[in-house]
Amino acid sequence: MSAEKVPADRLPKMVDCNCFAVRSAARHVSQFYDQFLMPIGLRTTQFSILANLKRLGPLTINALAEEMVMDRTTLGRNILPLERDGLIQIEPVLTDRRAKELRLTSAGEKRVQAGVKAWTQAQTQFETTVGAKRTAELRTMLCSVVASEFGTKAQSASH
Repeated sequence: MSAEKVPADRLPKMVDCNCFAVRSAARHVSQFYDQFLMPIGLRTTQFSILANLKRLGPLTINALAEEMVMDRTTLGRNILPLERDGLIQIEPVLTDRRAKELRLTSAGEKRVQAGVKAWTQAQTQFETTVGAKRTAELRTMLCSVVASEFGTKAQSASH
């Protein structure tokens, strides 16, 4: 079966693609926050992992992945350097040896404290650039996207 060639003028423009716009913005914002967190040796995702563990306490890998709306495999790649650097401990869950629980160490707690200062600077500069009202509206809108069920509907429509 040969694939039909789509003329270039019929291809979607990336500026019209919701997914491309959200992913581009996410990469841009992540790189911005990473600049602030770099001096303390963390990337944005790593800081988020540590902050969630500080806020919520020990969690299984699956629970943390769900909390962060993150693929379990991606989370797994991000926790390895945190474990290596002694910022978290990964231990089997007593009631289910197959499950792993993540715990913040005292070194991790100190890194979170340093990270909060860097994150606050990034947050302040972001709000100064974009505007406090627009920033709050953006967070509200993005949270509603995460809470939407269109992902579930797309899966059921394709079956």
